[in-house]
Amino acid sequence: MMTTMAAMFGALPLALGTGAGSEIRKPLGITIVGGLILSQMLTLFTTPVVYIYMDRLQAWLRTSFRRPTVTPVPAHSDD
Repeated sequence: MMTTMAAMFGALPLALGTGAGSEIRKPLGITIVGGLILSQMLTLFTTPVVYIYMDRLQAWLRTSFRRPTVTPVPAHSDD
């Protein structure tokens, strides 16, 4: 998040700038800031979902391919 914020704050002067030539640089700044916000939001929402699905897949694989447990037979004692 810190990298995204640093890049976004670095592109803000492009997006908000006024002056000579700003009409050429402004669309680039808006695109950079918008893309960074969108990619960060997608990352924050999709990463937990991927981890949840991987956890469910791991649980399913454990139950599907579990080896049968062998129960030991108790030894007879000669009392």
